[in-house]
Amino acid sequence: MEAVESLVSKLRRLLHSRGRTRDEADEAIQEAFLRLQRYRQERHVQEPEAFLVRTVINVIADTGRRQARWVSAPLAEVETLAFAQAAATPEDVVVGQQKMRTLRAGLEQLHPRTREVFLQYRVEGYSHAQIAAHLGITVSAVEKHVAKAILFLTEWMDRA
Repeated sequence: MEAVESLVSKLRRLLHSRGRTRDEADEAIQEAFLRLQRYRQERHVQEPEAFLVRTVINVIADTGRRQARWVSAPLAEVETLAFAQAAATPEDVVVGQQKMRTLRAGLEQLHPRTREVFLQYRVEGYSHAQIAAHLGITVSAVEKHVAKAILFLTEWMDRA
């Protein structure tokens, strides 16, 4: 039992490092264990821990893609998304809305290809290799687009 708790803790840390909340992590971990059990019914799993790590990463990527439907919507709709915290004050909400408008304006300033690559990576959760294959560009080009977008948006938000 201690080994399972240690593995769950490791998976939570992995998902936390990828920006997931504890609840999101726990759901992904539960789904990964379920997939492991289903897979084991038909095949032998030589490295269950490696299987779970890869599966939990796939689960969050799948979840990210399902939840990213808003990305295909016009950028004008980005600011309508709910980002309020449970204990947010009205001032916090206004500041958050202002930041979202500023971010949206910054996203609109990006070259369309850079914006597309950045959103696929940061919002949809695709890997650099997946984006490269999907867009027919090199992984190096994807890395450059992502770096360019992050640098630009960081500076854009700092100036605002």
